[in-house]
Amino acid sequence: MERVDCIVIGAGVVGLAIARRLALEDREVVILETEEAIGTHTSSRNSEVIHAGIYYTPGSLKARLCVPGKQALYRYCEAHGVGHRRCGKLIVATSEAQRPALEKLRAQALTNGVDDLQWLTGEQARALEPELACVAALISPSTGIVDSHGLMLALQGDAKERGTEIAFRSPVEGGRIGTRGIELEVGGEQRMRIQARCVVNSAGLNAQRVATSLAGFPAGHVPPCHYAKGNYYSLSGRSPFSRLIYPIPELAGHGVHLSLDLSGQARFGPDVEWVQTIDYRVDPRRADAFYREIRRYWPKLADGALSPGYAGIRPKIQAPGEPARDFLIEGPGQHGVKGLANLFGIESPGLTASLAIADYVHDLLR
Repeated sequence: MERVDCIVIGAGVVGLAIARRLALEDREVVILETEEAIGTHTSSRNSEVIHAGIYYTPGSLKARLCVPGKQALYRYCEAHGVGHRRCGKLIVATSEAQRPALEKLRAQALTNGVDDLQWLTGEQARALEPELACVAALISPSTGIVDSHGLMLALQGDAKERGTEIAFRSPVEGGRIGTRGIELEVGGEQRMRIQARCVVNSAGLNAQRVATSLAGFPAGHVPPCHYAKGNYYSLSGRSPFSRLIYPIPELAGHGVHLSLDLSGQARFGPDVEWVQTIDYRVDPRRADAFYREIRRYWPKLADGALSPGYAGIRPKIQAPGEPARDFLIEGPGQHGVKGLANLFGIESPGLTASLAIADYVHDLLR
């Protein structure tokens, strides 16, 4: 049986950031990835937004990791030549009834350490974005966008320079908690058993399955997992907006917002579709709901301007209809298993917070 120091399960943006963080201390790290490339699921199927830290419950892990994660991410992108832009974002109230929610967001953001939000009247917001319809807005200057694949390639490169190896098409099929480490059964073309002193379960959509497959791990520390599919639609032609536009958040997400890629192309989403299986096809029939939601803040959206784009699936810990839950990141101090860290419910702002999450996991294991 092969033995290594550290195994990271999952080569998404968070798994790669954690592997890099461990490798920076000259630890031997192996990444096990089920797919044949990095970041093929949640990490590459999102809005690619660098979040400011506005939406999260004060004191939660999401709030505590997003703000320093944002700052670290901007520094990292600048130092490594990763494409990004501080384009800013407008959060809009489209009716007088939404003003209190906007005020609540501003107060919550300040508690979370986001001190650069500015209140705009509807007229001031339209001066910035003439086609916008709203009665008031918050502008977030520190919100941005990032090339998520470029970021993952940079993280992968950093880790590999320090000796990290990645085994693709290597799904973890089971394992057990032993006295000398954690043993994993790895499938794929070259099946193997491997033992590690340190294992980080950053398997995203499959994190719960991995945790429950480890014999000896306490089942009470594995939360449920619910798949929330988010569909995106692309705008034909160039966007008239230069900033991101977000409506007041909904129960399960941030609403159907307008985001931009680095070329200026606009996309809308995600909506929330609870599913049982991983299926990334976008149903064209969902477009009617998109037009209705978008026209609340952009009435001039023309018929036929939207086309199906792509979809992503987020690993929610909460069930449909329940309030959003925090990240669940546990190490030996929580579940009692030496050398093991589990990450559950890592969705937004996981991309923004990836470097801060890596530091947090490192400290849990230390």
